[in-house]
This record gives sequence, structure tokens and C-alpha cells, in this order.
Amino acid sequence: MSGLNASLGYFLAAVIFAASVRTLLKKWPRFGFILEFASSFMLVACWLEVQTIVEVGEWAGGLGPDVTLTILFVVLLTHGMICGAASGNPTLVVLKFLQLEANTLPTLLAVAAQFLGAHLALLAAVYYWSLELTDMHMIKNLMVRECSTSLLVSVLQGFFTECVCTLIFHLIHLNLRRRSALIRVPLIAVLLTFLSHTARGYTSAYMNPSLSYGLTFHCPGFTLTQYAVVYWLGPLTGMTLALLLYMGHVPRIFAKNLLYLQKTRFRVPKGEKGEKKK
Repeated sequence: MSGLNASLGYFLAAVIFAASVRTLLKKWPRFGFILEFASSFMLVACWLEVQTIVEVGEWAGGLGPDVTLTILFVVLLTHGMICGAASGNPTLVVLKFLQLEANTLPTLLAVAAQFLGAHLALLAAVYYWSLELTDMHMIKNLMVRECSTSLLVSVLQGFFTECVCTLIFHLIHLNLRRRSALIRVPLIAVLLTFLSHTARGYTSAYMNPSLSYGLTFHCPGFTLTQYAVVYWLGPLTGMTLALLLYMGHVPRIFAKNLLYLQKTRFRVPKGEKGEKKK
């Protein structure tokens, strides 16, 4: 339990940081990219600790898979509640850009801030592990330089895994985005937890380029290009396909609807046509 208590304090610190940044910048929407930085930092920092519990805690601390799944769900739920519209996910930022809901510069700033947040979260986690507050963290500190990659299949299989999982996630997210946060946030947290657990033996279904950068790009086993194909190109492809299936087209690229027939919303009554002819 001492390991979990230390992890709880770590989670709490990351949450307080993200909540503080959101509170300070609530009156300055122009600096939304800083919110994305805090959101990405919190998500990556917390997920790295969850990954530690999965890799070390299950055999060194006697923590079962039910505990790790519960912790991951709580982390995702808290992230959704604290960060709100700041997703910490580059694919969701690019999705808004493709839907003509965001301009080029804010999109680039948000994506850059997300990757910066992920990188700093990795540095913060490494420093936290170096303190060796518990046996679990002492073991993790020894494993930092030789960590296990999350990509456990070939590059092609990994690409399709991330693509399909991202496709499912974005289709559901697009259908839930206008729902109340009380419904949307828990459902998204459940979905992400389920997909991550299901794809644990493949890619862990991060569906988030900045998250995967912080969690597995530094691990040996694959080159940077191979990781990029799986964890960057895969999610971006899945997101684009989801938008195409949802709207029938990608507004930023082409306006014509390729999949669905657009029906006119208003029809002129027959009586009015007859009167016009007279």
C-alpha cells in the first residue's frame, strides 16, 4: 500500500498542476495552447505512473489487473473532468482544423505545446522515479534505460491496430461531442480504458501521438520512423477515416459530400408553385 500512497501523491500533484493552469488562464482564451500543454503534461505524467504499476506493481507489489484498470479509468476520468476541452491529444486538435473549426497557427501552437508537455512529463517522471520512494519505483528506476516497448507486433500490424482503435474512438467521440459532459466524459473514459486493455498485447492503443511519444518512443526495439508510422500515422489515418465516415467528406480538403446524399432542408409546397404559375 505504501507504493500506492506514493503514486496517489504523484497523481494528485499532476492534477493540481493542470487545474491551476486552467484556473489561471480561464480569462485568457487566446492562450489555449498553454492549456493543451498542461493537459498533455497531466495525461502523460499520470499514464507513465500507471504503466509503472502495470509493469512492476503487478508482480512486485501484488497488484492485480483489476487494480491497474481501475486506476487507469480514474486517471482518464479525472483528466476529462479537469482539462475539459483541452484534450492533450493532437488528433483531436487536427480534427478541429479539418472541420474548419480552428485556424492553422492555433493548431500548430496546440500540437507543439502537447508534445512539449509530453516531453517535460517524461523528465518529471524520471526524476520522480530516481527518488526511489518505494521498492516499485526503485525497480522502475533501474528499468528506465531499458524499458519495454508498447509495440509488441510488427509495424504493419501496429499501424492497423492504432488506425482501427482511433477510428472507433473518433466515431464515438464525434457522436458524443454535443452531449452533456456528465455523459460524455465517463463514456469516453470507459472507451479509452477498454481499448487500451484490449490492445495491450499489440500497441496498447494510445491513439494519441504526444502520449505515445512520452510513453514508448524512448524505449529500444524500433526506430523513430517505425514508431512514427504506428503511433503518429496510424492515429491520423484513423481520425481522417472517422471524419470521412461521419460527415461524408473532409471540409478542409474538399467540400463535396462523397458518401451521403444531401437533401434540401426546406421544400416549397405544391400550392405555392401553382399560384406562381398563374
